[in-house]
Amino acid sequence: MADTIMELPDPVAMLDLGRRLAAQVRIGDVIALEGGLGAGKTTLARGILEGLGLEGEAPSPSFALVQPYDVPEVRLPVAHVDLYRIDSPDEAEELALDDYLMDSLLIVEWPDRLGDGQWLHALRLAIDFAPDGGRRLTAQVPGAWTERWSQT
Repeated sequence: MADTIMELPDPVAMLDLGRRLAAQVRIGDVIALEGGLGAGKTTLARGILEGLGLEGEAPSPSFALVQPYDVPEVRLPVAHVDLYRIDSPDEAEELALDDYLMDSLLIVEWPDRLGDGQWLHALRLAIDFAPDGGRRLTAQVPGAWTERWSQT
């Protein structure tokens, strides 16, 4: 698994990255978004959803935990998940997230709440605050994403 680092100076750059990722996603993919509060995880998810055709607002799934999107609203089904309020991996089992992988893209914020070893095929994007006020994104790119990541 290769790591790459990218500088994103503002929310517009984060949205643009999300739109470019949307051109590469497939059913069964997992995009795991890591980072502190306010780092830009939901902004990146919104960019992906916009790139998949969503025209309306994409609310943060913080309270619903799982926000589904279906065709024709988006070009392929998506489950946008926010696990911030989950305290243990056992609580997340009730969400049956693996079931979404059969027919959807899974975008997961706060994937660390699930413990180690979850979705080894996931594209893991860690977002940190950069000294200049922008964001630094570190991508852990698994083999299934190597070629697609190079096209984003």
